[in-house]
Amino acid sequence: MDRLRAAGCVFAEDEARLLLAAADGPARLDEMVGLRCAGHPLEQVVGFAEFAGLRIALAPGVFVPRRRSEFLVDLAAALGGPGSVLLDLCCGSGAIGAALAARLGPGVELHAADVDPAAVDCARRNLAPYRGRVHLGDLDAPLPRTLRGRVDLLLVNAPYVPTGEIPLLPPEARDHEPAVALDGGADGLAVQRRVAAVAPRWLAPGGRLLIETGAHQAPATAALLAAAGLTTRTERDGEREATVLVGEKPR
Repeated sequence: MDRLRAAGCVFAEDEARLLLAAADGPARLDEMVGLRCAGHPLEQVVGFAEFAGLRIALAPGVFVPRRRSEFLVDLAAALGGPGSVLLDLCCGSGAIGAALAARLGPGVELHAADVDPAAVDCARRNLAPYRGRVHLGDLDAPLPRTLRGRVDLLLVNAPYVPTGEIPLLPPEARDHEPAVALDGGADGLAVQRRVAAVAPRWLAPGGRLLIETGAHQAPATAALLAAAGLTTRTERDGEREATVLVGEKPR
C-alpha cells in the first residue's frame, strides 16, 4: 500500500485489496504493484473492470470501459426487449453489448465488432454468456450480410477525442490505451461520420442508433445522424457527465 501511495494512487487502500485478490502469489503481486505504480490502468492490471453490474474481462492495452457509458446502456435497455437484435460497433471489450444483453435477458441476438484484435479477444470472452458473435475488422466491414436491415439497437462508443486533445488525456489513457480507441480525428467526429453513413443499412425500420459523444460535440453529431436520414434526439446525464445521441430510422 505504501508503494501505491507513493506513486500517487488516491485510492491506495481499495486498489491494494483488488491487487491482493487478483494476484496468485507474492511474485505476481509484486509485478502487478509495479505495473500500477508505473501508471498502468488498475483495470488492465487486475484483468477486469466493473461496468453496469458486470465484471468485464480486460487485457493490457485494451480500452477501459468508462462508467459514463452506462448511461447509453440505460437508454438502450428502455428501448429494447428480449427478442431484440443488438449490434455493438467499435465494441472494445464488449462491455456495452454485454451489459445490455444482461439487462434484456435471454432471446436477444447479439453481434459486436472492433478493429483491435486484443479487444476482440476480450469481447469474445465477455459476450460468450450471451451467445454473442464478435467480428474482427474495420467498422462494419466484417459483419455478416444477413444482419443488414435487422438491427433494432445499434450501440456505438466510437472514439471522439480530437487528435489535438489526446496529449491532454490522463496518462493512464494516453499511454496505455490504443490510439484507435481514443483518437477521433481533427474534430473528434471522423469515426462518427463513418458510423452515420453506414448505420441506415444495418438498422431495421424503427431501429435506433445510440452513440456516445462529447457534450460540446452533440450538435455536430446530431447533424451527422440527421443527414443520414435518422430522426434524432439528445440525451444527457449530468451526474455521469454523459451525452448520447439517439437516432431512429423511419419505419
